Amino acid sequence: MSLSEASFIIVEDNNCPHYELGSQFRLSGDTFLLPSGKATCLILAEDINKFVRGEYTKKSYVDNYGREVFGCSGCTGLISLACEKGKNLSRPEPVREKNDRIGVKDDSNIDTIASLLSDFSFFKTLDENEIRELVSFLKLKKFVTDEFVIKKGEPGTNLFIILFGKVEVVGDDNISIAFLGKGEVFGEMSLLSGDPVGATIKVVQATTILYINGREFRNVLTKFPSLQMYFARLLAKRLARTNVERSEEFGSGMAGKLSDMPPPELFQTLNSNQKTGILTLQLTKGSADLSFRDGCLISAKYNNVESEEAFYEILKEKEGRFRFKPGLSLEEMKANELGDFMWLLMEGVRRMDEEMSCEL
Repeated sequence: MSLSEASFIIVEDNNCPHYELGSQFRLSGDTFLLPSGKATCLILAEDINKFVRGEYTKKSYVDNYGREVFGCSGCTGLISLACEKGKNLSRPEPVREKNDRIGVKDDSNIDTIASLLSDFSFFKTLDENEIRELVSFLKLKKFVTDEFVIKKGEPGTNLFIILFGKVEVVGDDNISIAFLGKGEVFGEMSLLSGDPVGATIKVVQATTILYINGREFRNVLTKFPSLQMYFARLLAKRLARTNVERSEEFGSGMAGKLSDMPPPELFQTLNSNQKTGILTLQLTKGSADLSFRDGCLISAKYNNVESEEAFYEILKEKEGRFRFKPGLSLEEMKANELGDFMWLLMEGVRRMDEEMSCEL
């Protein structure tokens, strides 16, 4: 290979001491341009030199954008670069940073992140243009080992996606619950339920995370319905792991307080466990009834309001008691659903957000 006009962009960063994800290098004739303000890494320069001369012997691959991607030889960290031939070779601007946070806004960063995310299960249901649009909402932050991303009891304000690295999910008494790695997400439970964060997330390997705030996350779910299905399955999977006893109790009927299980969590449990029966709640404005068939909502009544509007009103309640009774009448077993459960839940949470904003 012989290249006289090309650019190289970092598409993977595993704790590189010199450069960041999105950093660009330009080759023009015999001139090699570095990102502004960055020192020269001789190892990387030699790797690029070998790649240009066709002497690079390590494996490379072509990504979804037709770019050949190869890795550096490594020192204390590792990176992968994508080669783009014949690009505009004006000197690159440095990646914009503020408090170690990078907004994924410019085209080069969006393309880089989108290429990485296309293989994550979270994005499998989206096409290339949809991924690029979604990426424009994301921000990036790096964490070092032993740093906390979120702590139990804090308000749930963001959805997090692990780009590189590894984190530990820590419960009460510092008990390790699970480990999460590249491509996995966390923070969605508290966003969808409105509850505080349920577990602490601690970094065990240097980690790069993409995140999106709650309001934009709900807007994204509304814009891309296929993601609603992804999170419905994810919630079902996680609730199945943590609510086995709860599911068994619902099987024979269950009663409790909303202070222990708020409406969003209560409804998600019934939905994910595909329960059939009537949920009766004693609330501030009187009694409310919701009917579920195989986890789908088929009716809701509260404070002289019915259907979707009643469901949205019940979601707002924080105090009261509930009782679930299995079984429905033949008429209710044949009734139509009020709508897709995840969409109803997202719409209800969005309305709650709007009301809170107006109050502020």
